[in-house]
Amino acid sequence: MRKLIPASLLLAFSLTATSALAAPSGTVFTANERGNSISQITLADGNVTTIPLEISPHNVQVSADGKRLLAVGMNIHAGHHGSGQSAGELQVFDLPLGSQPSFVLPVAGHPGHVVTDRDSKLAFVTDAGNNAVQVYELASKRQIATINTGNYPHGLRLSPDGSTLYVANVKSDSVSVIDVASLRETGRIAVGNAPVQVGFAADGKQAYVSLSAENALGLIDTASRKLSGKVKVGRNPIQMYATPDGSKVFVANQGSSKQPDDRVSVVDPTAGKTIAEVKTGPGAHGVAISSDGQYVFVSNIEAGTMSVIDSRQHRVLSTYQVGAGPNGISYRD
Repeated sequence: MRKLIPASLLLAFSLTATSALAAPSGTVFTANERGNSISQITLADGNVTTIPLEISPHNVQVSADGKRLLAVGMNIHAGHHGSGQSAGELQVFDLPLGSQPSFVLPVAGHPGHVVTDRDSKLAFVTDAGNNAVQVYELASKRQIATINTGNYPHGLRLSPDGSTLYVANVKSDSVSVIDVASLRETGRIAVGNAPVQVGFAADGKQAYVSLSAENALGLIDTASRKLSGKVKVGRNPIQMYATPDGSKVFVANQGSSKQPDDRVSVVDPTAGKTIAEVKTGPGAHGVAISSDGQYVFVSNIEAGTMSVIDSRQHRVLSTYQVGAGPNGISYRD
């Protein structure tokens, strides 16, 4: 099931780089929403394994302890309306990845993204159908809370210290601030038009939000819980990820299905400007980054590929064919 786009073309320029990178290691996972599958890319040998699912996964996330992979999406057999039953699911896989989930939990409404807390005991799933975050206790395999948010919550991320969740509310033009200890919303930040996903600087002092209808990345001061600025990026920015040293934020610009964008904007958050663009593939969507910050991983939803970027040279090093419509993406050491 391995298919690697010829490296002779994609890596030719990198061989002349003045400073060589160590070969990437670890594993990347993509949620192939249009293919009803998950792809696993083993970076050391370039092997790609794609497994079929009973859901159309919108997002995948490796748990904080690295022991599990969580996927959320709509069940492909249930249909979205009229059954009276939940068609959304949270599927939990043990790692190394097998062909079947360890267990499956129903999700009310329409699940978007999932993250775990720092202890990997709780899973938080955005539910756009009910304007809420649904909370699950993984050990007992049960839902323990519903946290109300703004309208159409979608992307969410955990703060570096594990105390707070930021949630992008697409139709409220806001970001919900959720306290992890009390499992309640403690604030809401006005950010701009159609926020899709959020991210954090490694020190937690700044957060980021993709403003898809403004073609901009919003900068949030987490102490004051206020928007401190906006940076112009490509068309319809979706996901972003900051390097561990805080010097750059990589923003994937998806564009539209008829006119997909194929660029990743590289933002200097201190200077408040885009300093480079990297062409990956049509429909650049999901972003993850290696623990050492050297590699950035981008899912290209229209191309059906995953690209590996050198974060220093701003160049694509390799591109892998994965399942159809790769959306969410996650990395494991």
